[in-house]
Amino acid sequence: MGEFVIKMPDVGEGVAEAELVEWHVKPGDPVREDMVLAAVMTDKATVEIPSPVTGTVLWLGAEIGDTVAVKAPLVRIQVAGEGGEAAAVPMSETVTIETAEQPVEKAESPPPVETKKSLQAAPVARAAAQTPAERPLASPAVRLRAQEGGIDLRQVTGTGPAGRITHDDLDQFLARGAQPSIMPVGLARKTTVEEIKVTGLRRRISEKMVLATSRIPHITYVEEIDVTDLEDLRATMNASRKPDQTKLTILPFLMRALVKTVGEQPGVNATFDDDAGIISRHGAVHIGIATQTPAGLTVPVVRHAEARGIWDCAGELVRLAEAARTGSALREELSGSTITITSLGAMGGIATTPIINHPEVAIVGVNKIMTRPVWDGSQFIPRKMMNLSSSFDHRVVDGWDAATFVQRIKTLLETPALIFIES
Repeated sequence: MGEFVIKMPDVGEGVAEAELVEWHVKPGDPVREDMVLAAVMTDKATVEIPSPVTGTVLWLGAEIGDTVAVKAPLVRIQVAGEGGEAAAVPMSETVTIETAEQPVEKAESPPPVETKKSLQAAPVARAAAQTPAERPLASPAVRLRAQEGGIDLRQVTGTGPAGRITHDDLDQFLARGAQPSIMPVGLARKTTVEEIKVTGLRRRISEKMVLATSRIPHITYVEEIDVTDLEDLRATMNASRKPDQTKLTILPFLMRALVKTVGEQPGVNATFDDDAGIISRHGAVHIGIATQTPAGLTVPVVRHAEARGIWDCAGELVRLAEAARTGSALREELSGSTITITSLGAMGGIATTPIINHPEVAIVGVNKIMTRPVWDGSQFIPRKMMNLSSSFDHRVVDGWDAATFVQRIKTLLETPALIFIES
């Protein structure tokens, strides 16, 4: 018998350490080759770490929430024959962090391509994975979805590598008529207290928010926008769209309005390195779309919005939302924004106070559209109204400039034909 040491793998260029967010095994557990041992999180992604060998777990090198350096010992496994050491190869990545927006659902990354060896081993592994005494293999995203839906993963057959349960497996389980367990609800007193350690994505979000609010003096400007004409135009365009064109929401119009406005006020499409004291005004308009997923807050980035038309912006929004939902978003699709839009959709409320996505200097918040009576000089008429709640870094953007910026967007949205007029 020998001992095999698995070290923290190199999970990305320039990444020196990662946070351990989940263990799939404990000392004494048997493991198979390609079985997922743990999940770690970098600044941009959650990465699952498989075992390169078959054996028994002897030792775990970290606890959930710990930060582990690349190449540090992570797991020791007793194996038949001679031992050794290696950095485990990351199995897959799932989407992870930046800042807020339109609700989307979560899923997991596409599974890695199975080799001939893994395909041959799959039937045995899948059968073994479903034994009641062993914890089923599943990604953190799948486990969370199952927990929220009251699904016992031991009842689900996994079709992924080594019997790993995927979102498709959950869908198949529910499609067969299996019902999640429902706990009876009574009027009895409840005295339990659940303590949840802040780890993984929630910790990243927490750190990001603290950084933004502690270092950026925010000024928030709220303005009312009459979007009646814009909504009429949007309905007309959707009614005549081509089969391959994505249905338009209000966001592509706002994106194009932002492009035109920052062309006139480049100081708002900027990032501020406050340590170096340097403001970078960007010619490219990379718009972050703050997106809420079941896993947490992310900010996919529509790159070069200045070179995209309305339909292109709409299509890219949908593509990025799907990438966030399936965990297939690339690292470069989750970073590099120069200005951000945040929206809570129909739950947008009357007004919000958005937190700037550091190191940017501006964020535009979309509130819900409501039909309200508006005085036209002689009578009240129904109009579709929406508030924009926009926050600015007051070290970089003066109040007058912030107001001018929002008023220009107001003009473009209230007279949407202007959005399509090229300078």
